[in-house]
Amino acid sequence: MDNTRTNQLSKNLSPVNACAFSIGTSIGWGSMVITGNTYLMQAGPLGSVLGIVIGTIVMLIVSRNYAYLMRQYPDAGGSYVFVKNVFGYDHGFLTAWFLMLTYLSILWANATSLPLFARIFMGDMFRFGRLYSVFGYDVYLGETILSIVAMLIIAGLCSLWKNTAATIMTVLVFVFTLCIAVVFIGSFFGKSVPFSPLFVSDSSAIVQIAKITIISPWAFIGFECIAHGAEEMKFGSSSYHNVFRISVIVTAVLYIMVVIMSVTAYPDRYSSWLEYVRDIGNLSGIEALPPFYAAYAHMGNTGVILLMAALFALVITSLIGNITAVSRLIYALGRDDIFPQKYMTVNAVGTPSHAIKFIVFISVLIPFLGRTPIGWIVDVTTIGATLIYGFVSVSAAKLADPVKDRKERAYGYAGLVLMILFALYMFLPNLMSAGTMEKETYFLFVVWSILGFFVFSNVLRKDNSARFGRSVVVWVSLLALILFVSLVWMRQSMMDSSNKVLSDIRQYYSANGDGSELRADDEEFVISRIRSLETDDTRTVIMAMSMFMLSMGVMIWNYSYMNKKTKQSEEIANRDPMTGVKSKHAYMKSEQEYDKKIADDSAEEFAIVVCDVNGLKYINDTFGHEAGDDYIRAASEMICAIFKRSPVFRIGGDEFVIILSGNDYSDREQLMGELNSIVDQNVGTDKVVVAVGMSEFSKEDDYNLHTVFARADGLMYERKQHLKNMGAKAR
Repeated sequence: MDNTRTNQLSKNLSPVNACAFSIGTSIGWGSMVITGNTYLMQAGPLGSVLGIVIGTIVMLIVSRNYAYLMRQYPDAGGSYVFVKNVFGYDHGFLTAWFLMLTYLSILWANATSLPLFARIFMGDMFRFGRLYSVFGYDVYLGETILSIVAMLIIAGLCSLWKNTAATIMTVLVFVFTLCIAVVFIGSFFGKSVPFSPLFVSDSSAIVQIAKITIISPWAFIGFECIAHGAEEMKFGSSSYHNVFRISVIVTAVLYIMVVIMSVTAYPDRYSSWLEYVRDIGNLSGIEALPPFYAAYAHMGNTGVILLMAALFALVITSLIGNITAVSRLIYALGRDDIFPQKYMTVNAVGTPSHAIKFIVFISVLIPFLGRTPIGWIVDVTTIGATLIYGFVSVSAAKLADPVKDRKERAYGYAGLVLMILFALYMFLPNLMSAGTMEKETYFLFVVWSILGFFVFSNVLRKDNSARFGRSVVVWVSLLALILFVSLVWMRQSMMDSSNKVLSDIRQYYSANGDGSELRADDEEFVISRIRSLETDDTRTVIMAMSMFMLSMGVMIWNYSYMNKKTKQSEEIANRDPMTGVKSKHAYMKSEQEYDKKIADDSAEEFAIVVCDVNGLKYINDTFGHEAGDDYIRAASEMICAIFKRSPVFRIGGDEFVIILSGNDYSDREQLMGELNSIVDQNVGTDKVVVAVGMSEFSKEDDYNLHTVFARADGLMYERKQHLKNMGAKAR
């Protein structure tokens, strides 16, 4: 039996639990692998440490914005809820779309890192049942099963047992923090520490520090996961900022420890840590992981076991944290009818079990893709995190502005400016030269963005409350970003193709002589390579333009659909549902139009006819409101039959207004005579009796439409009294 309920999430997170979730989600497999070699290869130990410190300051600014928004909107959904409430549902959807990819990709990366963990420390235990190779990565059935089983177990822990996930998270964060700290301290005993060189020699120190600073959104993504569980906090909102501050600082300290310990030892066959790190691609076992080699060099097997425990704990906490964050985001989307409403239900222990099941459903096939594509997807999170943090920062600034909170507004704008600078640094250099990210990363960003347009189309079709489609700016901006990223991807693809052609030519001449004489077959080979390059470039340009045109087409379709819905809504608003004539809303719009013409002295001749249905209260009280509705419809039909060429408005329960122009204005006296004659005949019968009054517009006397209406209304009441004297019921 599905024991679910639709009330709020259970409140079970203490400040310690919240800190554990924030730290455990932001640190994962990459903290040991990427920090211990990629950071060092780009900036050396000092450049890496300084970059992390500056990145920490940036994240402290962003974290303050999160804390401020959490106090204002303590609801599940985090960044999505903040942006939605400040800027609207379109901006909220865009934030949620990239937030979903960010958390899911890190979840997938850590789930598929378990086979790597097993390869390094357990040999070939899970390397059985080779299935195929994807982009050079061999996929094994055993390793795939390992990743899937791990996700199922973690999902079960997050879904079925109250407080279990929080307890495990807290214990494991303590474990990996303690283990890393112990090995770090142990790295400074027994051997001299060869820090030199402090920077790499490829570029200036400032550029190296900037490279590490720029990827800080990737390094810290996940610290804000507790914003998604704001409803589950059992402590006051005044503590939010301290929780974020502690989490960011502890995360940064752990990153710095790993960087520093990675250069404290290296194999004797290398002359420096730099030579060692640059050769990691050719190494295996613990030598391929500098932190582990340093632990072994200083502490023996004890150090390796401690870091093994830390790395395993890091992976598990990342799985728990990201599943929890995504499930709360889906819960919030279900509450807003973007996802089916079943995802907003929680089970007996207070967790959104349907959302967690959905996460597992879309994740179980991911391990079959291998690690290479997942690496490209994870790189997209650097772009996604920058966008998300920028949205959150500007949301905090906008929210603080009306209440004159200068400090919070300053932090908000500071976060926005920093994220804009980060984005420019990521994109502009890559548009001009070889980039640090693979071209496939840019391609996947564009694909995910275009897919977002399609999903948004489906959201628009289901949006009966007209909450979405109101902000053209956000979607035009995304379209411009797609075009820009497509150009970056196109540039990177062309450069890769050029480099491949050059490599082929070098290999050819290396195998066929020194190239001092240009032979016929040499010329044919070079021409074929150039034609191949031209073909690759043409294919890349066509693909980039196709993606842009596709996204533009979907956006145009979305807004054509929205315009159609808007017109339908206006038609509904302008039409009286009972009688089918125009509504009071339509009359008010017409009044505005006539007032403008009168003010511009461009109004043509017109007259106002005011009608009031007699005896409606008597019919309602005697025969019921259904009979009264029939009486109103009969009155409307009679009025429309007389004034066939003029707009008829129902502006109240028993009041109608007609604006006469053209032929009806010319024949106004005759038409009024016909109507009054019919009404006179209906007095004393069961047929409709309507009191009418008419007044013509006078350029000399009338300065707006209402003055014409007022005279017609007065004449209507005179006619009403006359009909009463004839025996008609006044009410």
